[in-house]
Amino acid sequence: QAQVAESGGGSVQAGGSLNLSCANSDKYISDCMGWFRQAPGKERVGIATIESDGRTGYTDSVKGRFTISKDNAKNTLYLQMNNLKPEDTAMYYCVAECTYCSGGYCYYPENNSWGQGTMVTVSS
Repeated sequence: QAQVAESGGGSVQAGGSLNLSCANSDKYISDCMGWFRQAPGKERVGIATIESDGRTGYTDSVKGRFTISKDNAKNTLYLQMNNLKPEDTAMYYCVAECTYCSGGYCYYPENNSWGQGTMVTVSS
């Protein structure tokens, strides 16, 4: 299973932007990759996916504000986050090898190895 390392989080004011990165140790290019987030005291939820052909999917909570992309040559997944809101405050995680993706959600294998995540804090 791929090992991932998320980075790029930080503290911003509402309306600000951040660009998260997810470095993947595995050079295998999977059919689908995704981003998740876990707000304090809540469960981890999927928010965005990108497939091998470049098709993207987003959940309603981030659609129109977040953009997922990837650089296969660098084995890196990105999440550009614009117009951030306080409700976007969460720890953000990536999955490099989803079993499959649907509706902006990455279905990950049971043995998925989660990274440390990167914290995003948005103040009002």
